[in-house]
Amino acid sequence: MKVVLINTVANTGSTGKIVTALYRKLEQESEDACIVYGRGKCNPSIKSYKTGSGVDFLLHVLRNFFRGESGFGSEAATRKLIAYLEEEKPDIIHLHNIHGFYLQCEILFEYIKRRNIPVIWTLHDCWPFTGHCAFFDHAGCRKWETGCERCERHRSAYPYALFCDNSREAYARKKAAFQGVKDLTVVTPSRWLKGLVKKSFLMDYPVKVIYNGIDLKAFFPEKGRKAPSGRYLILGVANVWEKRKGLAYFKKLAKMLDERYRIVLVGLNIFQRIGLKAAGYSRITAMGRTQSAEELRRLYGSAAVYVNTTLEDNFPTTNLEALSCGTPVITFRTGGSPESVDEDCGIVVEKGNVEELKAAVEEICAHPERYPAEKVAEKAQSFRKERMAEDYIKLYRKKLLTSYRNGASVSRHA
Repeated sequence: MKVVLINTVANTGSTGKIVTALYRKLEQESEDACIVYGRGKCNPSIKSYKTGSGVDFLLHVLRNFFRGESGFGSEAATRKLIAYLEEEKPDIIHLHNIHGFYLQCEILFEYIKRRNIPVIWTLHDCWPFTGHCAFFDHAGCRKWETGCERCERHRSAYPYALFCDNSREAYARKKAAFQGVKDLTVVTPSRWLKGLVKKSFLMDYPVKVIYNGIDLKAFFPEKGRKAPSGRYLILGVANVWEKRKGLAYFKKLAKMLDERYRIVLVGLNIFQRIGLKAAGYSRITAMGRTQSAEELRRLYGSAAVYVNTTLEDNFPTTNLEALSCGTPVITFRTGGSPESVDEDCGIVVEKGNVEELKAAVEEICAHPERYPAEKVAEKAQSFRKERMAEDYIKLYRKKLLTSYRNGASVSRHA
């Protein structure tokens, strides 16, 4: 079995780590695999193919800025990728994020349809079925259900199209490209996203939920790291603290909680860190981004509670990391975020309700005996990366068996 995994990045970020975990599992099972990626670097021990170049990426970004064509640039790079796929002759193509300015999605899907290659497509956001947005939950937009047009967020939401609202045309082009694949299964990392897919123009494809997994060897409970008795560390972590991550609610929380509480925020850029200091948020410790799992584990382990104020999300990995370290989680009722939290390991509060958020923080800090680290960490066992990879391997083999029965694989390799 030969599987080609396609994603914006390899190794880094939540999606890059997922793709790498799948590659390693295929390798362990003595299967043939390759990662195709568009940005950054890949571990030299991994068989990989990088599309395009820095110049190609920049041209695609500019094309989107001026014409709103995210996913419709990088034509030459995509044609070279097709030539590579022709040589590799994959049995299965496993798509992840195909936005990120490295692929021309119409060319890729035309090839998939022509070659009748079985496809698994893991959606990590909503970009595939909208005319612009990767997320729209916070804005309350439902245009994508019937057809995007007159997008109010094309300048303010990724992928930023500063000079043109092209949402109507982009929606139509995506719909034409993505529909009509003979053998495609959509995978979502949350029940929430599955529900959206079933209302979109992808509704005719089978949809399976496979939760994202994390490395429990990197994240686990460590004894003796909590703050001294009567002092409570509240932790928030984000890759990028954009508006939808809810930084504003931590600012409000800092003003509402008393001096026993200290907030630590990880992933803030230099301007955000300076801004918090200048505004007098003395009880917020602002930290930059870290790629160190060990440093994150120590921070999770030191916290009385992990707070996720996300306003738009699919299935946040940070929730899983906190649980793995034995730290209870408080999350807004946003997207798929509550799907990793139950009464034994945290509290779900209504989105944007800062009074509920404060009460939940005080409840968990006042009654730590209700959330023992070992019990909280048990919840994370459901989200082991090994379990995730095993579920995908089963899906690969099922899809390949169906393909062979239908005779499609023989014709592809002829």
